[in-house]
Amino acid sequence: MTTDLRDQLRTAFRWTDPGDGSDYLVSDRSGWWRDPVILAGLGDALADLFRADRPTVVVSPEVTGFLVGPLVARALGVGFVEAYRAGARRPIAEPMIWAEVPADHRGETQHLGVRRQLISPDDRVLVVDDWASTGAQARALSTLFGAGYVGTAVIVNECPPDVARELTLRGLLTGQDIDL
Repeated sequence: MTTDLRDQLRTAFRWTDPGDGSDYLVSDRSGWWRDPVILAGLGDALADLFRADRPTVVVSPEVTGFLVGPLVARALGVGFVEAYRAGARRPIAEPMIWAEVPADHRGETQHLGVRRQLISPDDRVLVVDDWASTGAQARALSTLFGAGYVGTAVIVNECPPDVARELTLRGLLTGQDIDL
């Protein structure tokens, strides 16, 4: 990945105040999706983090994973599989395999599932998302794929180093790269 893409990611990102007297800021990644240069480079940059591991499929959790995952799958020349949150607005009328997501960065417990027939025992699964704070989603999805899990690629990796090592989680940026 070029330093230019890292700089573009930092420039297009911003922290916003949600108002109503809040004492925190919210990440605004919409600039990443709006910038055609970032979109053109993002798939290859994230794919390069795991290209040597030869993934055969990319799996990404909804919502923003559905934006990033297909870019990486295309760059790797492999397919893409969606990981849905339980309780989604749309029913999925196919057999699913589910994993419980330990409390995420908001403290909420969720379940992520993929269509059973889309993942084979021989697949080498790369999980892709835009951001990892705790590694909760990556950890849950890794349990679904066992030895077939090769790692997780993210744009921003805020996970503690021991969690990133455990999950083979690699990012283009760290939390320090976009700190206030």
